[in-house]
Amino acid sequence: MIPVPSGSRVWLATGHTDMRKGFDGLASLVQDHLARDPFSGQAFVFRGRQGHLIKVLWWDGQGLCLFAKRLEKGRFVWPATAGAAAALTPAQLAMLLEGIDWRVRRQMIWDIQRCSGAEALVHLG
Repeated sequence: MIPVPSGSRVWLATGHTDMRKGFDGLASLVQDHLARDPFSGQAFVFRGRQGHLIKVLWWDGQGLCLFAKRLEKGRFVWPATAGAAAALTPAQLAMLLEGIDWRVRRQMIWDIQRCSGAEALVHLG
């Protein structure tokens, strides 16, 4: 898990990014295309054209950190927005990194049912 503090903002760079870029190239994209400060403590997430590779650029207070993750199967869920960036919470980033669709909020409802005198939790939603 990327140690982004719970109060930090996470920005997804919409569209695709050249994944050959490193620290300097991605920091330049943050400044030029997202109009944000890469040294602000916010996390910036970029996805490659094929959708199976993402990179996260984050300033931890001492230096820039660059994290990368590649899925062996499937693609990372990415927003289809017209803007340059989409905001996420750190919890949504964790879901994204696990390959979970972070865009859908599902409330889980649990009910206790009695089965032959024993109680069991049953997921309803």
